[in-house]
Amino acid sequence: MPTQDEVLKALQTIFAADTGIYQERGFQRRIGFGKRPALIHIDLANAWTRPGHAFSCDGMDVIIPAVQRLNDAGRAKGIPIAYTTTAYTNPTGPNSDTGLWHLKIPVELLHVDDAAAKIDDRIAPRPDEQVIVKKRASAFHGTHLSSWLNAHGVDTVILTGVTMAGCVRHTCEDAIAEGFRPIVVREGVGDRVPGVVEWNLFDIDAKFGDVEPVDRVVEYLNGIEPFGSSV
Repeated sequence: MPTQDEVLKALQTIFAADTGIYQERGFQRRIGFGKRPALIHIDLANAWTRPGHAFSCDGMDVIIPAVQRLNDAGRAKGIPIAYTTTAYTNPTGPNSDTGLWHLKIPVELLHVDDAAAKIDDRIAPRPDEQVIVKKRASAFHGTHLSSWLNAHGVDTVILTGVTMAGCVRHTCEDAIAEGFRPIVVREGVGDRVPGVVEWNLFDIDAKFGDVEPVDRVVEYLNGIEPFGSSV
């Protein structure tokens, strides 16, 4: 089995070739930051952030500090902050709310009342911040996220979380479809499989949103006008 370094080296070779193809065809444009951002942290609940669960992801030693920095900068400006978790009230049986997803992955392990579905306390939401329980990959699908962002006049969504190949990617794709500028924080996302993060960051940056380092995003947040009173 190839090592992480070997996977990354192979991907860099692929990225170098694909960049030329994209640029020749007018891809890899920049969407840029808007004036009124929100932070959206995808599925940074214990099932994903702590070891030993079927959904556990790698890279939390980098992701958690990045999210803490973003929250500090965002809270100082009063911007909207939302967290998602994926969880179910009735994960088995004929009235299951998992849909068909249980045929592919073990979503029956994600019960809404279990500690595994709760947001990691290292990045705990404040009482005035949103926690959205979703049933599907995208934070927008079947939730009130879009209307909540619109109510706050948000034009830019800053995305962190897991997984990069699944819930983060689908949220990014739906964000631009809903009219928001997606910014994916490079150090703020993770997954389970070597190479998945790098490939999806490359592809998203070419097609759906801007991938930016956490230092650049914090600099942007420090420079915006504070939000008014919350809705």
